[in-house]
Amino acid sequence: MNADIAWLLTSSALVLIMTPGLAFFYGGLVKRKNVINTMLACVFCMGMASILWVLFGYSLSFSGDIGGIIGNLNWFGMNGVGADIGPWLPTVPNLCFAIYQMMFAIITPALITGSVVERMRFSSLAVFLTVWSIIVYYPLAHMVWGGGLLSQLGAVDFAGGNVVHISSGVSALVLALFLNTRKHHGKITYHPHNIPFVFLGAAILWFGWFGFNAGSAGSANELAVHAFMTTNTACAAALLSWLLIEKIKTGKPSLVGASTGLVIGLVAITPAAGFVPIWAAIIIGALVSPICFFFITVVKPKFGYDDSLDAFGCHGIGGIWGGIATGIFAMTSINGVAKWNGLAFGEVQLFWRQLVAIGVTIVISVVGTIIALGIAKLLTKKIRVPVAAEDIGLDISEHGENAYPSFLGMD
Repeated sequence: MNADIAWLLTSSALVLIMTPGLAFFYGGLVKRKNVINTMLACVFCMGMASILWVLFGYSLSFSGDIGGIIGNLNWFGMNGVGADIGPWLPTVPNLCFAIYQMMFAIITPALITGSVVERMRFSSLAVFLTVWSIIVYYPLAHMVWGGGLLSQLGAVDFAGGNVVHISSGVSALVLALFLNTRKHHGKITYHPHNIPFVFLGAAILWFGWFGFNAGSAGSANELAVHAFMTTNTACAAALLSWLLIEKIKTGKPSLVGASTGLVIGLVAITPAAGFVPIWAAIIIGALVSPICFFFITVVKPKFGYDDSLDAFGCHGIGGIWGGIATGIFAMTSINGVAKWNGLAFGEVQLFWRQLVAIGVTIVISVVGTIIALGIAKLLTKKIRVPVAAEDIGLDISEHGENAYPSFLGMD
């Protein structure tokens, strides 16, 4: 029991450090006049999601069941959540499980922010992310992990393909479409202002993701070891696959490409890490790069939407592929939570349930995003910054800070 507690607390710390890692990853990709605004959006989620989780987020996600959609408020303010073993893990105190799950609730809304950098008012974003957490994340966490409809259906999601990546990625696309494009979108080429920041963030994400996936075993056991290896394997395969694509397409593999590839490899293996054989992780990682590359370089320009940092192209599409791949390669012998083997082993039941779960997640994310946007607009009036603020940068206009005081030019 003590070993399981130690592993879950360690995993919680690993998952928490992923959000600052995401801040560096996103912050390096934007213009230098918007890096503080971009990073602060992630930092805000660390505060907002933590308090909401303690007040009612954990209770709505994991306490009781109302119609298979949401929990109840029996654990409001962590009332009754303490050292006793809870209903979800047999060797870990309920409060320990709550701490671990809180870290997922922190990073998920932060992922959305990459789609709207450089043009959304911070106050509006703060309201949106708060409402979104309540009406999208908590119901999905309950439906998938808290005994709700999708778990009753028999669909599986080891560490957050539906709950974290598809939900945030699809919501990011809806939000980007609502905000429209940045001022010079389609007229100029956007370049990352700090590529070492991008890789630093990606490296922190890789490090923290072992807590994300291996920690989701809920115990210091063989399944955690298995998930650790599948996670690293898919990440490595996607990194190499992306570099190969760049070499073929442009003749020049890039550090930004390697960073992007490793992240989407982690995204794709997330729902599958504790269900698929290690060899399948190579396939999942190797294929997610061309899939996401196609959406980022072909589909996005064709339709003209401004998903600034490709939150949808990476997390939405990568998460969808990961959910489908789980339905293809899952094995009940690896994890009995999966009631059927995957399509590759001659059974179709799990595959179809994975598709249904993905569809339900998309619908909830779209509807919830529209509602959250409506509430944000009602409370803050204007969602988008003025053109003048976009010109001088959101660091100065929204926060009165400058990441690089010696820099006086425009970019």
